Amino acid sequence: MADPLITLSKIRREFPAGEGTIAVLKDIDLEIHAGEMVAIVGASGSGKSTLMNILGCLDRATSGSYKIAGRETGSLEPDELSQLRREHFGFIFQRYHLLGELSALGNVEIPAVYAGKRQSERQQRAFDLLKRLGMEERTEHRPGQLSGGQQQRVSIARALMNGGEVILADEPTGALDSRSGEEVLRILKELHADGKTIIIVTHDMSVARQAERIIEISDGAIVADGRSETQVQEILPPPVVRIAPPSRVSWQAFADRSKEALRMALLAMNAHRLRTFLTMLGIIIGIASVVCVVALGTGSQQQVLANISSLGTNTLEVFPGRSFGDTRSGRITTLVESDAVELAKQPYVEAVTPTVSTNSVVRFEANEANALVNGVSEQYFDARGTKLVAGQLFDARSVEQVTSEVVIDTTARDTIFANSDADPIGAVILIGKIPVRVIGVVEAQQGGFGGSQNLGLYMPFTSVQSRFVGSQSLRSITVRVRDDTPTSLAEQAVTEFLTQRHGTQDFFILNTDDIRRTITATTQTLTLLIAAIALISLLVGGIGVMNIMLVSVSERINEIGVRMAVGARRSDILTQFLIEAVLVCLIGGILGILLALLFGALFSAMGSSFPLIYSTASIIAAFICSSLIGIAFGYLPARNASRLDPVAALSRD
Repeated sequence: MADPLITLSKIRREFPAGEGTIAVLKDIDLEIHAGEMVAIVGASGSGKSTLMNILGCLDRATSGSYKIAGRETGSLEPDELSQLRREHFGFIFQRYHLLGELSALGNVEIPAVYAGKRQSERQQRAFDLLKRLGMEERTEHRPGQLSGGQQQRVSIARALMNGGEVILADEPTGALDSRSGEEVLRILKELHADGKTIIIVTHDMSVARQAERIIEISDGAIVADGRSETQVQEILPPPVVRIAPPSRVSWQAFADRSKEALRMALLAMNAHRLRTFLTMLGIIIGIASVVCVVALGTGSQQQVLANISSLGTNTLEVFPGRSFGDTRSGRITTLVESDAVELAKQPYVEAVTPTVSTNSVVRFEANEANALVNGVSEQYFDARGTKLVAGQLFDARSVEQVTSEVVIDTTARDTIFANSDADPIGAVILIGKIPVRVIGVVEAQQGGFGGSQNLGLYMPFTSVQSRFVGSQSLRSITVRVRDDTPTSLAEQAVTEFLTQRHGTQDFFILNTDDIRRTITATTQTLTLLIAAIALISLLVGGIGVMNIMLVSVSERINEIGVRMAVGARRSDILTQFLIEAVLVCLIGGILGILLALLFGALFSAMGSSFPLIYSTASIIAAFICSSLIGIAFGYLPARNASRLDPVAALSRD
């Protein structure tokens, strides 16, 4: 039998009770295999809901072991538990827990939003799931416009959005009428038939009998675990729900009150312009800091990645020895041309080139310089993404015929042909004492994390082996991995392949993608660090907003009393002061964004080596952040203002 998907061993859950604790679950041992449909039954207070919360990683056990597919959950970080819930579980709640402000489609989309899926993709999948459940005509309806059965279907679709392997249903029929309950159970059976693992928590034995396995829990312990036979039933069509149009009068009244509150907030801000600007200043600096930090981080990161890309993208470099410092590497001669030939036949390989190299003096007319002569195959230039500037590259015929042809980089061209009117293409240069003809010029490549000043010359590796080094062994083999293959898997495959050919692992592999990921992670960490500092300034700005608004309330107590006396609701006063705080932060946010863009223009005008790359997402996030600061820090003063006693307020002038 296959290993269980879910394994609980000695699970215990205790809760504080006065000066002591109470055990809700007592040493639970349980195994659930993939594809099972299990019902957990028990009376209220038996611990079944607590058990479900632990199964769904919503709660942690006090002691014991809980493994999912062999993975221990007790030691996982909160983000890792979130990932488990997001990718492996789907929750169906008794009370649906749908967000009232979102449509059915929007509610179903929520898990995919956190999973990072594209908007078009998640919308299409959400629609397909709702259509499968008979809800295609209700996708734009909000929860309040749906019946209980329809809301539960939306909840089921949401549970399936990320393809959850395990569906946890907590009293899925408890709040439904009998017909809707049957519909939900039949849908769960269909999901079970599709291979989903279904776990139902219920106190209703008639619901539990629909499962193939019934686990009974009492007083925190499992007292029975047996099998039951289920019957497939037909799903009923969804009922038709008629939507009543909203009341236009109530909305018009609300709009009028809000318009008045907005007007008075603008008047109050205009009456105290200096105070308003000083209040905004903290928000302006904070927003500008966040936007600039993200732009700086993105710009520097892309510059670093551009430098790394010049080393060759998706490439593996195979060297003899155990590492760069291995003193034995020079005596290892097992890395040969046939290794490269066989590697080129592998399905995950885009291009392969053997590499040999030697240092030599290069001469042309009166110019001479030290240069690195690289012996490569015709695939080298594809493997490293080299760009041709002039002339042509040598081909497979040149490698086979051991020709005296050379391709030089722009650094070599500028050095060797300095102060010369000769055309490099077709010119004959001396490498050591051997004449070779220049057939092409390519862009200079980076030799590491910074610029390389080495002169790069590229010849057929057969020519370098026979004319310069006198050995058939290779300095390295460069492998370009196909774009659809992860470089980590390719690295593992190359290691296994060459180890089998050589009989031992007498080589090591440099993975350029590892370098890229490491530097990207480092730059992201630094960006987050600086962004955290910028967020502190936003916090300080928010506190300033709250303080000034508290002062504003104390200065305008009489105005508040008058307004309340003439009929203003508490919500009207609350709205007015809250709008004022939000406006201060919104205008401060806009000015902060403009300041950040101005800083970017000055940064570029100063001749920086890389530009600031502004992210639309970061600007929108900063704008939203300024709104949230206004709401969060403006609420307390607005609440205090709305709760003033009108008589007391009028008595203070």
